[in-house]
Amino acid sequence: KQIFHCFGCGEGGDVFGFIRKIENITFKEAVEQLAERAHITLPTLINDEKEMKLQQLRDKVYKINSIASNFYQKNLLTPKAKQAQEYVKKRKMDRYTLETFGIGFAGSFDELYQELKKEGFNDEEILASKLVLKSEKNGRMYDAFRNRLMFTIKDVRDRVIAFGGRALDNSKPKYINSPDTVVYNKGRHLFALNIAKKSQEKSIMLVEGYMDAISLHQRDVHNVVASLGTALTEQQARLLNGFEKVIIGYDADSAGQGATQRGLEILQTLGYDIRILQISGAKDPDEFILKYGSGQMKNAMENAISLVEFKVKKIKETLNLNNVSDKIKFLNETSKILLKVENDIEKEVYISKISEQYDVSKEAIYAQLNKLQYASNQGDKILEKPRAIRTVENIDERIKNNDKDVIRENLILSILLNNNEEDSRKIKEVIELNDFKDEKNKKIAKKLYEQKEIGNINNILDLFDEDELINHITYIMSNNWDISDTEKAIDDILNKFSKEKMINRKTEILKKLTSEKLSKEEMIKLEEELKNISKKITK
Repeated sequence: KQIFHCFGCGEGGDVFGFIRKIENITFKEAVEQLAERAHITLPTLINDEKEMKLQQLRDKVYKINSIASNFYQKNLLTPKAKQAQEYVKKRKMDRYTLETFGIGFAGSFDELYQELKKEGFNDEEILASKLVLKSEKNGRMYDAFRNRLMFTIKDVRDRVIAFGGRALDNSKPKYINSPDTVVYNKGRHLFALNIAKKSQEKSIMLVEGYMDAISLHQRDVHNVVASLGTALTEQQARLLNGFEKVIIGYDADSAGQGATQRGLEILQTLGYDIRILQISGAKDPDEFILKYGSGQMKNAMENAISLVEFKVKKIKETLNLNNVSDKIKFLNETSKILLKVENDIEKEVYISKISEQYDVSKEAIYAQLNKLQYASNQGDKILEKPRAIRTVENIDERIKNNDKDVIRENLILSILLNNNEEDSRKIKEVIELNDFKDEKNKKIAKKLYEQKEIGNINNILDLFDEDELINHITYIMSNNWDISDTEKAIDDILNKFSKEKMINRKTEILKKLTSEKLSKEEMIKLEEELKNISKKITK
């Protein structure tokens, strides 16, 4: 059917939408990626000269970055890179690691610039890469990275997009990263994601620095990525889509903990299953794996605590549970967190764990939860009172009927989406747009009815811009409606629709005849209509 639909989160679309969402890229980038995979040369817009020039510049910068990465790596093997070699040896980086992560050495003043000139690039192209800068004083060109250990940054398509450089002396800052360029935006990429995605692991760990990620990868922990010198952004968080669990493995210092909190807020908003790494005896994952090995690291990742446990632990750190008022505060704040846990079994597990770990009785936790729950429910009742004009039974019945209507409407749209001209004609003759009770279904039907007037539709999803409608269409298209005879199904649906419309009209007439003051002529007319409707319903 040329569509995808996720029955978990409800997302749907075509192949371009799938790549766009799973990789967190633009539609244009998705088209380019798919064209590259299918070995198709994309046409360029003849009229859009500016865009054409920009694309040509991007292609040049990708080439410059690739040459620079190779240049830095070769440089690392030369006598002038002694400091860098010593650092590599000290960090126990092997040949596989050096090659996989494109680790190299940036030398003196304008070495890279001279290399790029030899390769035939002009100054405009070289400056666009931001690997070379131009002096405002004398106009001389000089390398942006000098006397630094270099880390190559790649995107998920394994293209070199940027670099990170670590100082080998007392230069400040200790780390510098490529600024944004025509091919790189630091808030939209994660270091080592191109490797981590190939790990086939269901979980992924997010660490702070290059060396944390590299050290873990070298020691057989491959489901690790690092943020690129910034606090985690929403775009970066979306790149982790596809992993069942996201483990936060930031440093134990205050800066790391601050970054953990910011990262948690973003990941929580996006609905990830978040865990927080708990390690002792080391300040960061790099130091921990060097001290205790990959087995202990994998074990720590496996036992990373949940967001609820982490929040409870943070509350405990500020309080003394031997103090009565602090214990009451702990109980109150913890209960607020537990109240938000919707799954009853999960809540029960947390209550048992907190009770045991922090020496607080289960009964006290349940009592506080019930107190908060009661207050919350009372608040809801007060808000609902002015609007509560129907009985619960009536509301349940209305929901039940609405579900039945929506399911039938979805089935009608499913038939329309099959693009059969005769089936569409029969449906349009009986079912008007106002007969659709669900607003999404009404919008989709309106567009389909309009398009049927023009002719057949090649790709239905192209008619819609709203993700909500596209998701709903792919849900309908991917459902198995189990129709063995389409013609009979259409006749049944149309009969039911016609019958229900007549029953509704019959009810309306009876209400008018019994509750309204009508003239004799009006009564005769309505009674005649009522008789005809009754005959049709019986038939």
